[in-house]
Amino acid sequence: MVAFAFLLAALFSGAALYVSVAEQPARLKLDDRALLAEWKPSYKRGAAMQAPLALLGFLAGLAAWWFGGDGLILIAAILLIANWPYTLLVVRPLNNRLLKMDENNPDASVRDLIKRWGRLHAVRTALGLASTLVILLDVLTPPV
Repeated sequence: MVAFAFLLAALFSGAALYVSVAEQPARLKLDDRALLAEWKPSYKRGAAMQAPLALLGFLAGLAAWWFGGDGLILIAAILLIANWPYTLLVVRPLNNRLLKMDENNPDASVRDLIKRWGRLHAVRTALGLASTLVILLDVLTPPV
């Protein structure tokens, strides 16, 4: 079960890292209209992939802990699921604002909002990477 939790955390982290270091910088090179037009479907597809990965990774980590894992695996599971409340409470209001914008006539603030979104998304990347590294630490640390 730990291996499955690790796989899911690593998949979440890899997707989030790709968005942070490749997709976000590339989209910021577009004009404002194309920037918003690219962000909307990208966000929807990313959310549809990352939300289940975080939830399933949490459940796998929780199960691994429940069936004999140590506290590190529980910490890793909590770090991964922390993406849900963080996204719902902190990122979602910005997501909703961007999703309501007209792609053909975006608000003058669209670029700044998407830059802000990228900074907020980086926290999701950090949570995923932290979860992955904690699981790896758990696996590589010999039992005492």
